[in-house]
Formats: sequence, C-alpha cells, structure tokens
Amino acid sequence: MEENKKKYWQANLKIIFSLLLVWFLASFGFGILFSESLDEIQFGGFKLGFWFAQQGSIYVFVVIIFLYVWLMKRLDRKFSLLDKS
Repeated sequence: MEENKKKYWQANLKIIFSLLLVWFLASFGFGILFSESLDEIQFGGFKLGFWFAQQGSIYVFVVIIFLYVWLMKRLDRKFSLLDKS
C-alpha cells in the first residue's frame, strides 16, 4: 500500500511540474523572453508576443486547469481511487 501511495504521489508531482513548465513558458517565456521573436508573427491582427503577454497566457492557464482535472481523474482511476464509471 505504501509503495502504491509513493507511485501515485510521484505521478502527481510529474503532472504538476509538467503543467507548471507549460504555464511558465506561456506566460514568462512567450510573453516576455521570446516576445520580440514572436512579434514577427501576426495572430488575430496582433503581434504574437503581445498577444501572449495580454491574452494568450490567460487562455493557456484556463486550458491547464481543465487538463489538470482530466489528468488527475485518469491518475485516480489508474490507482483505483475513483469509481470507474
């Protein structure tokens, strides 16, 4: 049982760190660090770096929330913590 809990927690941390990395790249990376390079690309009439700084990182964050819920439900089912229905 303890080994199962340890594997569950390791998988949970892997999910969290992966999603935090995506969030960091979308907000800080695309919005600040790579902004000038991305500004060469137009998205919806705006420069892509500007768009990520103003709107894109928010959209990515909302998608990450739903992705986290989906991944955790899947992980819970894998470790038999949720009903399989």
